[in-house]
Amino acid sequence: MEDGQVTARAEGTPQGATLSPLVANIYLHYVFDLWIQSWRRRRVRGDVVVVRDADDIVAGFQHRADAECFRRDLEARLQQLALALHPDKTRLIEFGRYAADRRARRGERRPETFDFLGFTHSSGKARSGNFLLIRQTSRKRMKAKLAIIKHELMRRRHLSIKRQGRWIRSVVQGHLNYYAISTNSVAIQQFHKQVVRHWYKALRRRSQRDRTTWRRMRLLERRWLPRALVHHPYSTERFDAKTRGGSPVR
Repeated sequence: MEDGQVTARAEGTPQGATLSPLVANIYLHYVFDLWIQSWRRRRVRGDVVVVRDADDIVAGFQHRADAECFRRDLEARLQQLALALHPDKTRLIEFGRYAADRRARRGERRPETFDFLGFTHSSGKARSGNFLLIRQTSRKRMKAKLAIIKHELMRRRHLSIKRQGRWIRSVVQGHLNYYAISTNSVAIQQFHKQVVRHWYKALRRRSQRDRTTWRRMRLLERRWLPRALVHHPYSTERFDAKTRGGSPVR
């Protein structure tokens, strides 16, 4: 599907199908994963970190020259296979521990952000003054999710409160299980607040005589919705817990 139009094709996999990420992982294992391991040993002078999720890739380099070399070589590699990088999603940005200070000395604005796996990543500072990677729910993802919830609540508004509550609790809990990380507390609280507003509006639309009040909504919120609290510690703490002493903590 492109621009809302469905087109039958003899090649590729259906957009959104469960087969698509599986085929992408198998294909890119040979096209990218094995290639990048060989490339980094031959071409890189500094540290390199690469994270790939299906066809979404983020690569971090210690030196800008290595990043520019990687982009040129990757484009050449993909051209050999009749593939190409997405022009609107491929960027070379300055990011990390020293990016903000370096850009400030040059009179430039704060480092750019980037979206990956549903989060907007930005450079920040902890209360101690040390560098802190800030991850917040992508606005695009949150807007799309809330639109789906709004539609579903309207569609289910004539069901019993118990059935509605069970459904919306499972949806909110699933959202928190993924997005309730450190540095993202404001976004998950906003999500929780908007879900309550959409539920209130859906209940009020059940009839012209509906008497649902905000006082009742607060009771329903406490009864059915999980609290918008951070579930996961900082990523550095999870890493330390898993690797302390050279073996997983048991």
